[in-house]
Amino acid sequence: MWYPVRTTLTLVITLSAGVQALAVPRDVNSCRRAQVAILGAGVAGLTAAEALHNASISNFLIVERNNYFGGRALHTTFGQQPDGTPYTVELGANWIQGMNQPGGPENPVWALARKHGLRTTASNYSSLLTYDEKGYNDYRVLIDEYDAAYEIASAYAGELLSGSRPDVSGRTGLALGGWRPHSDDMHRQASEWWRWDFEDAVSPEMGSLAFGATSSNVTFGDGEGDVGSLNEFVVDAEGLNKIFVKQAAEFLTVNDPRVALNTVVRNVTYSDDGVRIDMEDGSCVEAEHAICTFSLGVLQNNVVQFSPALPAWKSEAIAGFQMTTYTKIFMQFNETFWDPETQYFLYADPIERGRYPIFQSLSVPGFLDGSNILFVTTTGLQSYAVENQSDEETQAQIMEILRSMFPDKDIPEPLDFMYPRWSQDEWVVGSYSNWPVGTNLEQHRNIRANVGRLWFAGEAGSTEFYGYLHGAWFEGQEMGRRVAGILNGHCTLDSVTSEGCGSLACHEGH
Repeated sequence: MWYPVRTTLTLVITLSAGVQALAVPRDVNSCRRAQVAILGAGVAGLTAAEALHNASISNFLIVERNNYFGGRALHTTFGQQPDGTPYTVELGANWIQGMNQPGGPENPVWALARKHGLRTTASNYSSLLTYDEKGYNDYRVLIDEYDAAYEIASAYAGELLSGSRPDVSGRTGLALGGWRPHSDDMHRQASEWWRWDFEDAVSPEMGSLAFGATSSNVTFGDGEGDVGSLNEFVVDAEGLNKIFVKQAAEFLTVNDPRVALNTVVRNVTYSDDGVRIDMEDGSCVEAEHAICTFSLGVLQNNVVQFSPALPAWKSEAIAGFQMTTYTKIFMQFNETFWDPETQYFLYADPIERGRYPIFQSLSVPGFLDGSNILFVTTTGLQSYAVENQSDEETQAQIMEILRSMFPDKDIPEPLDFMYPRWSQDEWVVGSYSNWPVGTNLEQHRNIRANVGRLWFAGEAGSTEFYGYLHGAWFEGQEMGRRVAGILNGHCTLDSVTSEGCGSLACHEGH
């Protein structure tokens, strides 16, 4: 079940109602022409469009299958406030991660949040209580043990990269740091999930140590050039995507003919002369260049057909990277039966690692105060299971766990219950990317490398910030600038550079 988006901003409503008919003609024999077609109006697509605009390239067309801007920055209404109006919750991206450090780069998403007045509250990961099937059980000291092991693993990751040595899994790195949880030590398993899976959405066995530690250090570390360590949780009634809508309003107009919402791309045909995009409704666009911002999940599952087929070096890179699933399951109760001052509640299941492991309260001050809303997060295989079963099955499983966590409480059924199914939605097929063990730097660069006039942008292409909103922002900006540089005559398509103009190098031997 997929829930409708609450789209309250006037620009989005007007665009969705009026632009599509203006933007793409229905006559299949008369394709709309543009210098640049931007496929997708998520963060990467919008920043690519802004980069073109800033370079005085105005003849572009944004094609988006949904009726809103922001992609996986998706919100909806949920539950009920005392006055009868609903709350707003984020189904997808919820945190702005990595603030600014003195001397370091500015997180562009955080800059937009401040500029456009986005309401956020700092997540406090120390505000945590731990539980198992018998109720409250304080095993937080195990988290400290994990952190000590991760510090050693992170240092080892740096040695691997600096010495050009083969990558290893997160599991190997943690073991070298002294962290070796037994399969039946569920307190340690839960502690590990909290520190690793909660961020990467996969287990340490599946994730790269070298590149995973690098991304984490650059985003959250305290060294020079890092983005910063804090996590801001979005609690804005208009949703996280309002910052992208408002920013887009600075270079797009209401009823802008350069935007086609509710338009589904099915085929992309590219050649040395240009790119043709064919839509599900029979319309088409012909462009000199196209910037494809589809999610890694869409590319991996052949949701869109490319003609000719993407070259082997490109297809192998796409297939070899990892698309994760991160599922938030929302519940509103008639009371807050949990500690009203605590943000997180970690649960160690006696049998299965990562089974409904972390509950987060939105009822605490600064969030959705007094809302009695609790949500539980699942990742990976557990998310696949949850997203393939009914709401009723999921609710029953969660309620059994909550009643075991709080045995002295008479816990009622929730008043409202809802969750998205990211792995089943054709336009994304997952939540965000992760760097798997076995993918090297050259293979990853092939994900972002252009195939002639067909360009690729999105968080999965960011070497440092894959999986993050700011990764999508940086990638969209770079590809927009590269295309603009070619169109403005500053470089040529045949120019292969790392300086932001012209094509990106591919590595055909990998």
